[in-house]
Amino acid sequence: MKLLFAFGITICFIAGCAPKAIISSYRIPPGGLSAFFNYAPGKTPMISFHRGGGDIKGYPENCLESFAYAAEKLPLIIECDIDLTRDSVLVMMHDQTLDRTTTGTGKLIAKTYNEIQQYRLEDNFGNQTDFKVPTLEQVLRWGKDKVIYGLDVKRNVPFARVVEMVQRTGATDYSMVIVYNATDAATVHRLDPNLMMSVTIMKEEDYHRLHNLGIPDRNMIAFVGVKEPSPELYRFLHAKGISCILGTLGNLDKQAVAKGDTLYKKFAQNGADIMSTDRPFEVFQAVK
Repeated sequence: MKLLFAFGITICFIAGCAPKAIISSYRIPPGGLSAFFNYAPGKTPMISFHRGGGDIKGYPENCLESFAYAAEKLPLIIECDIDLTRDSVLVMMHDQTLDRTTTGTGKLIAKTYNEIQQYRLEDNFGNQTDFKVPTLEQVLRWGKDKVIYGLDVKRNVPFARVVEMVQRTGATDYSMVIVYNATDAATVHRLDPNLMMSVTIMKEEDYHRLHNLGIPDRNMIAFVGVKEPSPELYRFLHAKGISCILGTLGNLDKQAVAKGDTLYKKFAQNGADIMSTDRPFEVFQAVK
């Protein structure tokens, strides 16, 4: 096996394998995600793949096969969603119902895990695949040395269940938990002080609220919204060593389609360290 290192990316070439066997991944240093995400000027911008799929034909969102397809082509953070079945199995699903993303119907919480295994996942164009709804455990075990996860925990899922699964699968060094308010951030930090979190910071007051609840800067990655924040906010967070996620999904991705993908370079130059997008391949080509 020959290892090539460039732009903070590890690419492994296995002799005799077809191109799809090439795996690209971010290198996580011995200090774990805290050291990896610590802001430093000049880093190549990173890509967070929103729901890990859906807008690529034949590759549904929150699907293990979609994660693998994308990870074969570029280094990724996979943003994905966790919900519960009726028998309390943690599975990957964004919607409360099965209708949009699977061949099934009805509420996820009304079905057992065995019941949903009869359904197949569909992409965002309505194409049925042979893929099944994966469990959080399956996803975390697969992801080691392949991707970093951004785990979006749905409202009826206890954070303690997710943190316990991250710990049990040894995924702490390649998983961050997404939280939307300071109270939830404090809860996750109490459960595991070593876990990285994506925290929403759209103004300095949001940071101070987190700081006052005891969240260390080293545990924070700042989600700054789905439109570009002020330069002052980027400077404020970068001065504390906090990397920033800009949500280009939605309007900013649409702007790039209309005006050209070089727009992603501008977002990076303005201060975005990570772009959360539905267009990972286009972002990668623009910023690599």
